[in-house]
Amino acid sequence: MKILIADDSKVMRQIVTRTLRQAGFSGHDLVEAVDGADAFSKVQSEEPDLVLSDWNMPNMTGIELLDRLRASGSTVSFGFVTSEGSPEMRERAANSGALFLIAKPFTPEAFREALEPVLD
Repeated sequence: MKILIADDSKVMRQIVTRTLRQAGFSGHDLVEAVDGADAFSKVQSEEPDLVLSDWNMPNMTGIELLDRLRASGSTVSFGFVTSEGSPEMRERAANSGALFLIAKPFTPEAFREALEPVLD
């Protein structure tokens, strides 16, 4: 499986990668994107099975990315890994087609819980 990690923070992309490994998802092919615009283009070229996206990014936010992917006909599995997890954000994410929203700080258990149904 191929997972695209979209976050404008290189450190956060590394933390997400490490947490994926700790959660038992180390055998997957990981691709990184530096913002939503980069992620949109990489979904087209890399054809990932899952996108893990931050919400707040320059050039194109995570929610804009999700909306644009769905508008383009993409059905790629999509989840947020973000610092904010308000009920309004969770509702907005679900309404746009996100499968989950993992709020920072997160644990390997939170990743396992969110990703197992998607990656099995």
